[in-house]
Amino acid sequence: MSTEEIIQQILSQRPEIKQETVLEKLCTAREKTGGLIADTTLLRVVAAEFGVEILRETMHDHKLSIGHLVSGLNNVTVTGRVVAVYPVKTFEGAKPGKFASATIVDKDGAVRVILWNEKANVIESGELKTGQIVRFSHGYTKEDRDGKVELHLGNKSEVSINPENVTAEDYPLSIDKFATKIGEITKTHKSVSLKGTVKQVLSPSTFTRQDQTTGTVIRFVLADDTGEVIVIVWNEKAQEVEKSLQKNAEAQLINGRVKIGSNGEIEIHADTSTYLDIAAVPINLTKISSLDENLDSVNVEGEVSTLPTSKEITTSKGETVKLCNFELKDDTGSVWVSAWRQHAETACNLMMGNKILVENAYVRKGYDGKKELSTRTATVITRV
Repeated sequence: MSTEEIIQQILSQRPEIKQETVLEKLCTAREKTGGLIADTTLLRVVAAEFGVEILRETMHDHKLSIGHLVSGLNNVTVTGRVVAVYPVKTFEGAKPGKFASATIVDKDGAVRVILWNEKANVIESGELKTGQIVRFSHGYTKEDRDGKVELHLGNKSEVSINPENVTAEDYPLSIDKFATKIGEITKTHKSVSLKGTVKQVLSPSTFTRQDQTTGTVIRFVLADDTGEVIVIVWNEKAQEVEKSLQKNAEAQLINGRVKIGSNGEIEIHADTSTYLDIAAVPINLTKISSLDENLDSVNVEGEVSTLPTSKEITTSKGETVKLCNFELKDDTGSVWVSAWRQHAETACNLMMGNKILVENAYVRKGYDGKKELSTRTATVITRV
């Protein structure tokens, strides 16, 4: 049944209601659900508010597209592509157990799926991965604490990974279609899915909770073509993304909570219920022949051409530090590398012929007046 047909049913049963009123309520419902639920489903909710019952033509077999899921359904079967997988958690109580979850999408929407106890084994074992198409059968739906529909799988449910007779092209590879534009986020949103570029990363910080345990928080600025928003990442999720979170990285966020900060601006909060994927920033390599003293941050790949030698140096501040020197060459030339402090330990373990990548180093003039590559705290030396 189309949106127009549902609207006409509402208007025919409640002629005193104007079409503009129905459309306004539809718009409000769409904002609250982050655009993840089909308009036809939202209009059924609007109809119920007006006391109008709309027949569910497609629900007799309970094989539904994600966009048609509503709370309170039993024996539900849906198929979608996995775009997020969350780790297994355990719980205690009269009946201790475990659960895990995943987010799947189809052409109509996205939904979080909760897998209870033995059903969580497909995630715990690593069998269920992002990118796969999966069919969840004999599940039931309920609302989460934000009023969004979730699919739950219990003992009688079934999980079929990469099922037969499914056209992969029918299931999107990302959340592009369902992501909310940053400039369109309003205070009425409870949660959103976003996709954008990291513009700034603030240093992680710790805090002490009331029970005297310590937590971690990282803040970064996410931007798309419509605006920017602060994202605040908490605790385990902060530790999970700390190493990969850097400026210019592409980020995909699912189920971020919308909150109003102390300055009155919108913030997005991410915790263990949030999927946050940070794509590695492409490394721009500089050839050795192109190194210049004005370059403050360069990435150089090459082969170790001399045996590294180490010594201790006393700095102008009276500090004694370790220094390791070696020559690095590529197809354009060679340069001496000065690896200081903790990087000296890494460099002294290198052997002639090792191929390495030196990231975030700087160029300076050495004691002999020639250019050399020098490490700083943020430098990374890895074998390739």
